[in-house]
Amino acid sequence: MNAEQKRLQENSQKDVPLELWGPYLSERQWGTIREDYSENGDAWNYFTHDHARSRVYRWGEDGLGGISDYNQRLCFAVALWNGNDPILKERLFGLTNGEGNHGEDVKELYYYLDNVPSHYYMKYLYKYPQAAFPYEELITQNRGRSRQEPEYEILDTQVFKENHYFDVVIEYAKQSSTDIFIKIDITNRGGNSASLTILPTLWFYNHWQFGEDNQKPLLQLEDAGTVHAVNNLLGDYYFYFLDTDEILFTENETNNEKLFNKPNQTDVVKDAFHDAIIGNKNRDMLKKRKTGTKCAPVYTFTIEPGASRTIHLRLSNEKIKDPFSKNFENVFAIRKKEADEFYNEIIPAAVSTESINIYRQAFAGLLWSKQYYHYDVDRWLQTSDGITPPVLSRLLQRNHDWKNLKAKDILLMPDKWEYPWFAAWDLAFHCIPMALIDTAFAKHQLLILMREWYMNPEGQVPAYEWNFGDVNPPVQAFAALRVYEIEKEKTGKGDLQFLKKIFQKLIINFTWWVNRKDSNGNNVFEGGFLGLDNIGVFNRNSKLPGEISLEQTDGTAWMGMYALNMMDIAIEIAVQDDAFEEMALKFYEHFVIISQALNELGLWNESDHFFYDVLSIDGKKPFALQVRSIVGLIPLFAVSVIGKEQMKGLPDFIKRMEWFTNYRMVHNQFLANRQQDGDKNILFSLVGKERLIQLLEWVLDESEFLGPGGVRAVSRYYREHPYQLTIAGENYNIEYDHADSTSGLFGGNSNWRGPVWMPLNYLLIKAIHKYGDFYGDSIRLPFPKGTENILTLHEIADMLRERILNTFQQNNNNARPIHGQYNWFYQQPGNENLLLFYEYFDGDNQRGLGASHQTGWTALINDLIK
Repeated sequence: MNAEQKRLQENSQKDVPLELWGPYLSERQWGTIREDYSENGDAWNYFTHDHARSRVYRWGEDGLGGISDYNQRLCFAVALWNGNDPILKERLFGLTNGEGNHGEDVKELYYYLDNVPSHYYMKYLYKYPQAAFPYEELITQNRGRSRQEPEYEILDTQVFKENHYFDVVIEYAKQSSTDIFIKIDITNRGGNSASLTILPTLWFYNHWQFGEDNQKPLLQLEDAGTVHAVNNLLGDYYFYFLDTDEILFTENETNNEKLFNKPNQTDVVKDAFHDAIIGNKNRDMLKKRKTGTKCAPVYTFTIEPGASRTIHLRLSNEKIKDPFSKNFENVFAIRKKEADEFYNEIIPAAVSTESINIYRQAFAGLLWSKQYYHYDVDRWLQTSDGITPPVLSRLLQRNHDWKNLKAKDILLMPDKWEYPWFAAWDLAFHCIPMALIDTAFAKHQLLILMREWYMNPEGQVPAYEWNFGDVNPPVQAFAALRVYEIEKEKTGKGDLQFLKKIFQKLIINFTWWVNRKDSNGNNVFEGGFLGLDNIGVFNRNSKLPGEISLEQTDGTAWMGMYALNMMDIAIEIAVQDDAFEEMALKFYEHFVIISQALNELGLWNESDHFFYDVLSIDGKKPFALQVRSIVGLIPLFAVSVIGKEQMKGLPDFIKRMEWFTNYRMVHNQFLANRQQDGDKNILFSLVGKERLIQLLEWVLDESEFLGPGGVRAVSRYYREHPYQLTIAGENYNIEYDHADSTSGLFGGNSNWRGPVWMPLNYLLIKAIHKYGDFYGDSIRLPFPKGTENILTLHEIADMLRERILNTFQQNNNNARPIHGQYNWFYQQPGNENLLLFYEYFDGDNQRGLGASHQTGWTALINDLIK
């Protein structure tokens, strides 16, 4: 094993397979539900970006390119000042949901360049303008735009024109698990000399204010280059720095006087450095202080064009006589070399240089997305943040029926700025690429949401912070099986103990679905928006007027897929432990009756050859909502192939399955699609061969679903032919929106009405490959539809994958589709290989949209590359 693999092997033996120190600092703690103590639940306006520099957080910390220990007691991040801004750049800036014409959005340029699972090497790039940061311009311009216009981005302003900015590269290299070398490289990319002030900041998260620490921690100056960090729970640490005449100390306490016109509890407060550096207020007093809970050495450089300056720092739990020996730079070289060795063994052979770049940065983003997530719902409801007094109405605040949820873990976030909270189906997808590099942590993440401090007593998995009671697609079983397969492929041995653990929990969740989301008892499932935000003609979470019921193709298809995944897990275990053979049959039977509901109860439209949702109004005859969207393709995802060798070990399952099939044949009952390839393989799927071909013909049609960067979420047909519906005098419609959402549904910051989404494309590609494993060359279709390019299913899946990869790769013009109209910036020297992993992609031109650092599920691209 290489050095990184050895570290991961050691970590895998721990109860929590995690390094003590990592990139666990959020990039936005303000504007979150857990920091919201308002009476009206207005999280964005209760704790704003403008408050963040002056006000203590209750449930976590945030910072720029920072790190913390896994209990987030001690934090480190970088603060900057260009001499022109009204505030220090301590955290990333972005628009709130109400400020953006397409919802919340970060308005900064930053990149996750490298990382390894142990975080022994990490690299982060932030691009900081030399002119005043355009805070007001970004707010004003976006507020003035309609939903039909694109967002106004920071590259639309003038601050990055002519390269008047600094590249700030923050690198971490661990000497040991508790000895962290830090290097900050600042390069002037502009044509004129420019000044920059850097404050490498160390601080304690304020646990003591809320009675969680029985002893207040302390930062204390030991000598001209050492601060001693004392914490009775974390232990002692030493922060070493060089070449500064100035170190400032303050307290991580709220500036009540400034924000609320109330007396401060301490003589110095959280935002003191802003006043000291920018306004020279109390600067001498902060310099004279030798103790506090927040401190920073101060560096001010004037940097010539193209030149760089470097700051060396070290954070260690050891008292070191010479912390900056000649070997300091060598530690970075060694850890970088180890990172290269680790990834070189993982990256598939014969992969292009472009794909290697995608692979490394996708993994870097995935690993940088680990975050300390603390939220005790019961305590949050019943206590105050020290600013707003507790009121009885808060006891019925959002998530009030999730008092069991007591999170205090390191979790993979969808995006640490736009979505700095876990989402159930996002996290399941994150674990798949994570398994390629750190299987132990991937398994831990899947299991943790099944624990009693997340899953509620009824068996529901919490969806996401804004509404834990919402429903995400149940993809945990699929993810668990894929993580298991990846480990088996890597090591030759699957972790059956992991499968058994998660299977038992998933049974509880599956039962919750059957009891709660099948209101008519006919195995046609609901679920509301099911993670697909605005894909419906109307808000599928809302209660429509009158006696109206909606039976959902996707809810039913997800449950068919869930049943099939559970059957596959039970079969995999049963080969070694026959006690699980009966459970395999149980989920096979669930699959059959769900398949019957999907195919026979009106969701399939025979004239269109497509699956639609069905609406019933006031007891009248149900009718289909004839919108061709990804909803109608989800039935394709439910497919399984059982091999001959597995069947040999399942005699009772095979016997009972045959009895069940014969019984249904004799009684003229529906038979789910089950085909056998001689005595080799058995195929199970929600759709038969004929319907598979009919659905794929829609998928492969460029005037419908097939876009240049993958499969669109809604057919392009609706650009010229919007679908319209009137219910109780209210008009509803849906049309093809290839880019940002023109609808305000679910905040308007995501769009499922046309763009390409990575997770569903991933599932579709995986499914088509599996169909190809069974059908081989017996199914051949034109790709795209109407051409003479006739391909097998495997070849079709490969072509879809290539379209997705092309979104990230440089084309013949040295432009990457993801960067869209901003390729002028990414074609400049030094920026050519920078990538962003967006939430979704323009259905027409592949431009990245939505959250810009969603290397959670967009990191699935690495399993496609593999």
